[in-house]
Order: sequence, then C-alpha cells, then structure tokens
Amino acid sequence: MEYILNTTKFILQGTLTTIKLYTITAILCIPLGILLALLKSSKSSILKNLVGIYTWIFRGTPLLLQLFFVYFALPVIGIRFSQFTAAALTFVINYAAYLTEIFRAGIESIDKGQFEASKALGMSYKQTMTRIIIPQAIRRVIPPCSNEAINLVKDTALVAAIGMGDLLRSAKIVMTRDFTIIPFMIAIALYLLMSSLIVTFFRKLEEKYSIGT
Repeated sequence: MEYILNTTKFILQGTLTTIKLYTITAILCIPLGILLALLKSSKSSILKNLVGIYTWIFRGTPLLLQLFFVYFALPVIGIRFSQFTAAALTFVINYAAYLTEIFRAGIESIDKGQFEASKALGMSYKQTMTRIIIPQAIRRVIPPCSNEAINLVKDTALVAAIGMGDLLRSAKIVMTRDFTIIPFMIAIALYLLMSSLIVTFFRKLEEKYSIGT
C-alpha cells in the first residue's frame, strides 16, 4: 500500500503538467476557433481560403508530427521554444483547427431568416453574431466539443515523446525503474478520472443549454 501511495504521489506531479497543458489549450483554442469560424463564414473569399488552408493542414496531419515540427524542426531555422511552450502552441493551433470547423457548422446551421430578421431590426453584423447567432450556435456545438475535450485529455500523452514530464512519462519512469505494471494502472485510473469529470461537466452543460429548453 505504501508503494502505491508513493507511486501515485510521483505520478501526480506529472499529472499537474498534464492538467496545466490541458487548461491552457482549452482556454486559448476556444476563442481562436470561434474567431476563425467567423472568418470562414464571412463573405470574403480570401479569408475563407486562408482559414480553409489552415484547417486543411492541421486537421490533415498527425498531431505528433506537428509537435515534432515545432519542437525539433523550427530550431533548425532559429526558432526555439521550451518543451511546454512548444506543446501548448502545437495543441492550441491543432485543436483550434478542429473547433473552427465545429463552430462554423454551428453558425451555418442557424436559420438564415434570423439574419434577415436581425437586419430588419437595424442590428449590425457584429450585434447579430454576438447577440443572436453565436449564442445559439454554441448550444448546438456542445456535443462535438465534448468529444474534442475528451480527445484532448488523451492527446496530452503525446508530449512524453519530446521528454516532458507529464502523467504518462512519470508512470513510464516508475515502471521502467521497478518493472511493475502498477504505475500504468495508476495512470489509467487518472486518465479515466479526468475523462469522467469532463464528460460529467459537458453532460450538465448540455442539459442546461439544450435546444428546446
């Protein structure tokens, strides 16, 4: 029992890094995704194409490859980041690409009549989007956002590939040292706990803001 407690304490140190990366990614990628979704839904073909290229690249290539590119390839041309900064930057850009398409679909799912009604009432485009369209769109995209939030928990394990002391790497260190599966069992339990908390949060959010309530 003492071994399990000590191992858990050590792994929890790595878990703090995982939680920090998760939190920063979630806080930054959501507004970025909304902004890019608005640009992609605009009437400007140039903006649409630019955002389209961005989402095509970051949704069409592996997150691990993007992480390697930022951390290992960019220093070749003189751009260097710390492990955590490289990971946070990569995760924010990657997840913002997915959220851009999710939010865009949510915005475009709103009946066009509401745009016309808002215009008839003398509301500007900005007022229409912030007061009418975006609030409704957000309610509709809660389920797919929940899926991305859960994926983010699992994807944070990829940072172990660049040597970050996250939850998974901490468990691997103990497993390699003691040659026992207990650290991995603890890691599984912690990942499941975080995923369950996120699922519960989004379920409550969906119930509160579900369409038709």
